[in-house]
Formats: sequence, structure tokens, C-alpha cells
Amino acid sequence: MSKKDDIKLLRINYLRGPNIWTYRPVLETWLDLGALEHFPSNLLPGFSDRLVALLPALVEHHCGVGERGGFIERLYEGTWLGHVLEHVVIELLNLADMPTGFGQTRSTSQRGVYRMVFRARDEQVARSALAEGHTLLMAAVNSDTDEPGYGKPELQSAVERVRAKVDECYLGPSTAAIVAAATERRIPHIRLNDGNLVQLGYGATQRRIWTAETEFTSAIAEGIAGDKDLTKSLLAACGVPVPEGQIVATVEAAWEAAQEIGLPVVVKPSDGNHGRGVSLDLKTQAQFEDAFHLAARHGSEVMVERFVRGHEHRLLVVGGRVVAAARGETASITGDGLASVAELVESQLNTDPRRGASEDFPLNPIRIATDTAILLDLQRQGLTPSSVPAAGHEVLIQRNGNVAIDCTDEVHPEVEHMVSLAARVVGLDIAGVDLVAQDISKPLHAQGGAIVEVNAGPGLLMHLKPAEGAPRPVGRAICEHLFPIRPDAGACGRIPVVGITGSVGTHSIARLVAWLLQLSGRHTGLACRSGLFLDGRCLDASDGTHWEAGQRLLINRAVQAAVFENGADTILRTGLAYDRCQVGVVTDLGGSGALGEFDIFDDEPMFKVMRSQVDVVLPDGVAVLNAAHPAIVDMASLCDGEVVFYAMDPTLAAIGDHRDKGGRAVFLRQGQVVLATGASEVFLPGLDKLAIWQDRHAPTAEESLLAAVGAAWALGIPLNLIGAGIEAFESSAAQPGKNLQ
Repeated sequence: MSKKDDIKLLRINYLRGPNIWTYRPVLETWLDLGALEHFPSNLLPGFSDRLVALLPALVEHHCGVGERGGFIERLYEGTWLGHVLEHVVIELLNLADMPTGFGQTRSTSQRGVYRMVFRARDEQVARSALAEGHTLLMAAVNSDTDEPGYGKPELQSAVERVRAKVDECYLGPSTAAIVAAATERRIPHIRLNDGNLVQLGYGATQRRIWTAETEFTSAIAEGIAGDKDLTKSLLAACGVPVPEGQIVATVEAAWEAAQEIGLPVVVKPSDGNHGRGVSLDLKTQAQFEDAFHLAARHGSEVMVERFVRGHEHRLLVVGGRVVAAARGETASITGDGLASVAELVESQLNTDPRRGASEDFPLNPIRIATDTAILLDLQRQGLTPSSVPAAGHEVLIQRNGNVAIDCTDEVHPEVEHMVSLAARVVGLDIAGVDLVAQDISKPLHAQGGAIVEVNAGPGLLMHLKPAEGAPRPVGRAICEHLFPIRPDAGACGRIPVVGITGSVGTHSIARLVAWLLQLSGRHTGLACRSGLFLDGRCLDASDGTHWEAGQRLLINRAVQAAVFENGADTILRTGLAYDRCQVGVVTDLGGSGALGEFDIFDDEPMFKVMRSQVDVVLPDGVAVLNAAHPAIVDMASLCDGEVVFYAMDPTLAAIGDHRDKGGRAVFLRQGQVVLATGASEVFLPGLDKLAIWQDRHAPTAEESLLAAVGAAWALGIPLNLIGAGIEAFESSAAQPGKNLQ
């Protein structure tokens, strides 16, 4: 078979918000198969076998068949290579530990050109997976030509490159656990930087986290936690057991302090962390010089303190209560009379599958050549890394670290009280409290145990993926600390969000709804074609109907409600700026004339575009739909929440059927706005006859007015305020935009 030309990737678009494909962010790729349009998978000799040999887990892809092996069945029956590329990319992401199960490939009006999408939590990771998948696919297509082969080594390298991009771009495990817990409760999140600073919730209800620190973590408390001597003095004053100790400036002073405290002792930096620079169980003056200099390298001052016998423990305190506990154990090797200490560490300790360099592993590899604390302990045992221990001789390698054995259920109530008290004394809302005890199921005082450190911003991995024992839902505990479970919307970090979609009247509706929300007493943001506004004050006069502008409103702590004007272009180019909304308005299915670049040339595909706004309405929210458009009426069945129909003509069958079922509708009768719930009707109070309104505005303004009234009614704004607000709308000086169109 002659070599086939590469599939051309015509354009790549990252849809950050809900879109025509799914609620979640996706990478959308427009690709041209070229000559391969004439070669579905079953017409490429040996291709399917080569691909399955490279990626055997493709058998788990259900595809449209809906069962295991579904994609493989399609592959051998014959499917186009755009569809194959979709599954190859998804499998590469799965192999790189960024699992995804969503993808779609659809043809366009141009022969050989397809739109392929797949779930993408991060744009850079998705682009990396796409590039690697494209290379793999073309290698599988052409591998029986003179092209170099693509085998398992090349696949592994590709996976490692994608995994490296995941490690570079994605949230760390602690932050990801909190975000996952928030997502489980339908609390939205926004990543605020390339690291682990994340906003949970929208606008005024938001909370911020930075790994395991929150906006409630004070700088003063963090400063206290970083000063171990100050921490100990505060804890001791409140009756918390701590090991007595002293700050020392010289090796000689350290030895004097040790004698005064009583051997054995610990030497450590006063402001270090993660156990760096700590030397334990020091008993002789000869051991002090190296231990002192090691501590000095890892902190600004050196502390000598009483050595507390027992196991290290880390207890996680969230909002004043202990939610997880882990115990550490020493690491040792056993000599065989042949291998060196360094070789035994590699064969007996670092081969443990729980050890790894990334944050995905509960235990770190032991780097004996560079870990000064380990070298000092070996020296105290008369050994070096190259020493060969006698057969059966046990060698202590690591005294601390390895704190990854879950013991949450063993914690004694008195221990829990002391640990919680320690976090409160320091002032931390989230704290990792380190203590040493022989048995954590007994009170500390009875066994001579003590709290040795209180840490801000503790790591969560040891509790999420313990080396032994059950994982603990610490992300959920932090989420509930930030958002206590209550029946109100604030418990989910949400503010009222209104999205208006269509091509006619959307600007008018957005402005009027924002005005009515502002009158109801809420600081209201508006993103529309006139710009970005807060309470009528213009923040940015450029077009605000895009994802980036919408995000600016949602990260603003002053915003208590937000209104978004969304054209079809917004949904197709970036996706909606919000994940869900309280009210979604759809006015019409027009506007296809300006969407040729998206392969839309008439109004028929517009249903799929505009339904995106209805798809994101919350279960306790409302879709406000134009009953004069039968296709829009059909969207009612897609809404998770309630539906309010609006139309100029109250006799429409859609309105009659809806009212017969007890539904709500807004329409005109005798020149007045009528709000109907089932058989019940009321005129909108506070609004005179619409003759004046009709004189001031375009013919379409009445329909836009009904949509705005329906949205305001859905938001629970009092009817008399809606009527009075509409009367005052034009005369108010605080109006975003110019004239009602």
C-alpha cells in the first residue's frame, strides 16, 4: 500500500463552557481526511490489527454500539478515520491517567471534512493528546510502507509526554480532591491561575482555596505555624503537651541545651517543614555537629527539643474537628551479606509500588545518596551507602517520613480534643498537626506523647491515598467547611444567573432583567454586546458576549446576580461562561446567516445550538421560552427545571396546553401584560397600558418585554416592583447601553 497523506487538522477550538456537545469543556477539531476519505478502516489492510495491538484497551470503548467491544466492532466493520482519531486520543488520555469517556465525530457539509471533539479538562493537555494521537494514527495507517515502525516504546514515550503535560498543567491532588468534592455538590469552580488557586462558587458567594489553604486561613496564623518555638510556647500556655526545647545559635549551645533538657533529643530547624533538616534520637555530643549544620541549612534558626518516643502521626483538622489521621513507620533494610546498603534500599524499599516521585504515590522514593538525614543515621550505625551489612542484620534507613498509614478510627477522644485545640490556638481553620505517640488510641499525657508541629497548608495525599488503610473524604470535609450544607443557594456557591440566547431582542431583555434585579436590591453584573456593567456602571465598553467577559463577572466578589447575553456565536466559539443558570431565555432560532464558519447555513441546525441554554437550567431554575416558535416549544422537554412560556398571542396551543397542566405563561391581553398560572390570571401591577411603550420602542419590543417579565417573575422579583421598574427603565440614568432595540 502506498503511503497515505496526513489527516489535516484545519482548526482547533477549545470550548471552555457548556456547548452544543456537552456541559463540560471539550477540544473541537476540524479535520480534513483528504484521500483517506475513500479509505474507511476496513479498507486499510492490517490497519485495525495494528491499532488494536498498540492500544488493546480500545476494547473497553463502547462507542455507539453501547457495549464493551463496540468500537472494535465498528473498527473492523469500517469507520472513517476521524472517528478512529477520536478514540485514539481518548485512549491516550486514559493511559496518561487523565481518563475521559466522551467524544463525538460528525461530518460537515464539505466532503471529507469532519468535526471531532473529546472531553478536555485542560486545553494544553488536550492539544498534547491530539498531537500524539494524530502521529500514532498516521503511523498505524502507514506502517506497512517504508515508514519507520511505531511500536510499544514509541507509544510509551507518547503517553509519558501527555502525562508530563498533565503534571504540568492540571491541579495538584489536594486541590483536585477539594474541587471534585465541590463538583459532586454542584458547586462551580474557576481556576484563577496556572497553579492551585481556585475559586469555588460564583460572585458574592464564592470561596477561594490554594491547595489546602482557604480564604479563612489568616496570614497571622500561618506566620505563627511557621515559627515552631512560638507555636510551642502558645500551645504549652493552653495546656497542650509539647516537648520542651530551646533555640540555639551554636553547636556548643546545642549540646548544653541537650544536657539541660535530657538526652536523647531532637535537633531541627525552627521554621522548616516536611521533616527537612530533622535529626532524631541524638544521644552523644559527637552526633550534634552534623545534626546542627543540617538543621541550619533548612531554616533560619536551630531548635533542640526533647525526643518523644513513639510513632509520628499527622492529624488533619478542618473547621475545628479532626477528619483524618495517618501514622508513620520507620523504614529499614535487612542485610544479605552480599549487597550494599544502597543496593538493598533499591531492592527492598524503592521497589514498593506505593513509592514514586509524583504526587500520585503515597510514599516517596528513598534517595540515599542525597538525603543528609539518612546519611547521618547510617553514620551513627557505623555504615555508609556502600557498606555491605551482614546477613540478617537490620539497618535503620529512615526514622521519619512514610506517614501514610491510615489510623483515623483509632484516635482517642482526648487526643482529638488536644489536636483541635492546637489548631484553634494557632488560629488555623485547616491544619496538619504532627504528634508523636506510642499509641494514638490512648491519651497523650498518659504515655508521654506530645504535639511537635502545627502546619498550615497541609498536604492531603496521605489521607486520599494512604499506603495502608481506607482513604478519607478530606476534600469533602474542606468543601463542607467552606459551604456548610443548608437549603439555600449560597450553600452551593451560586448566585442568580440569567442567560438570554437568540438573535432578536436579546440585548433589550438582558438590559431590562439586569435593571430589575438591581432594583430588587442585588448588586447586578451584566455582560452584553454594549459591554460589561456592574449596577449600571460600565466596566468595559467592548462587546461582552463572550466567555472571558462572563468570567470577569463571575469572579467579582461584588456581584450578587449576573445577566448574560449569549448569541449563537458565543456558544459555538467558546461555550457559555457559566456551568448552570437559574433562568435561561430563548427568543428565536435565527441568525444562521452569520455562522458559515461553523458549517451552519440555515435555521435547522440552530435548534441544537440554542438548546444549550435550556440544557444548563438548574433543577430549581426556569426556562423562559417563546411559545410562538414550535421548535422552541419542543425545548421544554429538555429543561431540568420549570418552564414559563411567553408570547403575544394567548390563544396559542402551546400556551393552552401548558396552562392546562398548571404551567406558567406571560402574554398580552387588552394592552396589558398578563401573568397566568394554570387557570389563574393577574395583570402586571404598576405598569400602565403599553401604548406609550409601543410609541417609544420598535415593534419587537413588546415580545422582548414579555420575555424580560417572564425572567423577572421566574427570579421571584415582586410583581409590583417589576411593573414599576419597567415604567422607570427608560428614565433611569443608570442604564447600560443606549436605546431599547
